[in-house]
Amino acid sequence: MGLKSKSSDLRRRLRYARRGGGEKAIEKQKAIGKLTARERIISLLDPKSFHEYDLFVEHAGKDFDMDKKYLPGDGVITGTGMISGHPVCIYAQDFTVAGGSLGWMHAKKITKIMDHALKLKVPLIGINDSGGARIQEGVNSLAGYGEIFFRNTLASGVIPQISVILGPCAGGAVYSPALTDFVFTVNNITKMFITGPEVIKTVLGEEISMEDLGGARVHCETSGNAHFYAESEEECFSQIKQLVSFIPWNNVKKADRFPKKTPKTRQYKIDSVMPSDPKQPYDVRLLIKSVVDDSEFLEVQDLFAQNIVVGFARINGESVGIVANQPLVLAGVLDIDSSDKAARFIRFCDSFNIPLVTLVDLPGYLPGVDQEHSGVIRHGAKILYAYSEATVPKITLITRKAYGGGYIAMCSHHLRADFVFAWPTAEIAVMGPEGAANIIFRKEIFTAEDPDKVRKQKVNEYKEKFANPYVAAAYGYIDAVIEPEETRKMLIHALDISREKDITLPRKKHGIPPF
Repeated sequence: MGLKSKSSDLRRRLRYARRGGGEKAIEKQKAIGKLTARERIISLLDPKSFHEYDLFVEHAGKDFDMDKKYLPGDGVITGTGMISGHPVCIYAQDFTVAGGSLGWMHAKKITKIMDHALKLKVPLIGINDSGGARIQEGVNSLAGYGEIFFRNTLASGVIPQISVILGPCAGGAVYSPALTDFVFTVNNITKMFITGPEVIKTVLGEEISMEDLGGARVHCETSGNAHFYAESEEECFSQIKQLVSFIPWNNVKKADRFPKKTPKTRQYKIDSVMPSDPKQPYDVRLLIKSVVDDSEFLEVQDLFAQNIVVGFARINGESVGIVANQPLVLAGVLDIDSSDKAARFIRFCDSFNIPLVTLVDLPGYLPGVDQEHSGVIRHGAKILYAYSEATVPKITLITRKAYGGGYIAMCSHHLRADFVFAWPTAEIAVMGPEGAANIIFRKEIFTAEDPDKVRKQKVNEYKEKFANPYVAAAYGYIDAVIEPEETRKMLIHALDISREKDITLPRKKHGIPPF
């Protein structure tokens, strides 16, 4: 057989392998609004940049007549490509082939591309759409998952790992996305849970739909297992491309620097964002947009624990991670979920050399029996741990309230912030004026002829004494009290001057965070 006929044979084999599960399976996939695995990869990557590997890998199943079945690519597509000119490794499970079920060779393909990503120091993107472990292959399927989880853990903090849930992802399969940095979901397509509705009905007698149990909105809003929510696969891919523009390829690089752009001050002005009444809430996202480049802010987990806001922006062309209390929700208090959300984000930024900018306006930690019994001490300590451990540039701005443990936790100088700025409206104290006055002047108030009048006097006295930034500034805990209009200028200078910051932590195998 000559070269011409060999090439013809190769093309025939390629066509056959690329057909996936066949026309009927593909039509069924598209009927429910889903793209095929190959279409998903091509839609996400730069045009003509995808190079596929291991197309001719075949499954290893021998039992239950599996030896008589041909599963193209063993139900997963793997390869490399580019996003905005930057290299990535990628895999996509093909639901049209045996329901995307994971067998031993399916897993070997995934672990091989994971090893490539770690070796080449490029981001890894996994598109999950699978019925779970291939039952016919028994323990080999479970072994495959274990090998994937191990590599997720090895790659953590070395390369960015992105999971996209575009179909079912159940049982043990959900732990790979949980070990990655960002999880993307799509409404009415994502289905993610440990045990499905049928098992729950059998064991607990509770009836629930797949969407209500493990749909996109549930994981973005309630469980906090996912980070981004989209209405379509196309919107989801656009979100991924935007995220990748803010982060570096690996942990020894920095994110690309972009040409600096001024904020859209006609739309976002600090003086119009901030209310004159210190008790009136405001949307901190508007404040963020008033100081970052082009007023562009990519919020992460925007539907979960909304009393804190985290996300990526650029200041003077440089990527930064923003952590900000949200006065619109629970007055911006820290609680269990918001502490978890912030701590995870802080650790990602620190791992990938992204400076942290923290905006502070909170009355402290959320009180209550539920919070205490659910472990707010343990969870609340995570944000303390994350900020203390972070060695990237850390710049903090206190806009209004910074009371008690909340003041310390939100990247104070005591947790080694590099620069702490405060507006003249900042109030830094152990607790709010009303609560403090009731404790300090309890006897005077209780014995007064007019307790309400005395209480108001003592509250005002406490405010004048402590509810301002100057006491903290007198001890050096605040580096500069600034006018709100100076905020962007001061942030730019602080980021510029701390760019070459170099800190070495005590030598150790690893710390023990309050997981």
